[in-house]
Amino acid sequence: MSMDLSDDEWKKRLTPEQYHVLRESGTEAPFSGKLLHQKGSGDYVCMACGAVVFKSDTKFDSGSGWPSFYDPANTEAVRLKEDASLGMHRVEVTCANCGSHLGHVFNDAPDQPTGMRFCINSAALDFKEKK
Repeated sequence: MSMDLSDDEWKKRLTPEQYHVLRESGTEAPFSGKLLHQKGSGDYVCMACGAVVFKSDTKFDSGSGWPSFYDPANTEAVRLKEDASLGMHRVEVTCANCGSHLGHVFNDAPDQPTGMRFCINSAALDFKEKK
């Protein structure tokens, strides 16, 4: 699937909230996301393009208000880039396939295998349960 879509095409494919998060690097309100308490076994895919970006076995409850994962699905699933917006130094997480904004990653989860907390917006994800 080609991901060279215009803003108008993205707006037709996505809800206003999904568009704001995925294409405008927005953030949903904490504790509001539909996938925050998702406990099933399966894959978390980019809402914009369907690429697998996280797996359920790396999801954990960070208490932050957003779905959190300690590792992406694989090393090619996401891209990380410096984000100095809003007067903060953060690392943005984007979908490697389509470039959509997923969330941010923080090195503040010492109780997790990687020590990392990928803090991801529910609006940026869809969950595909394993059958």
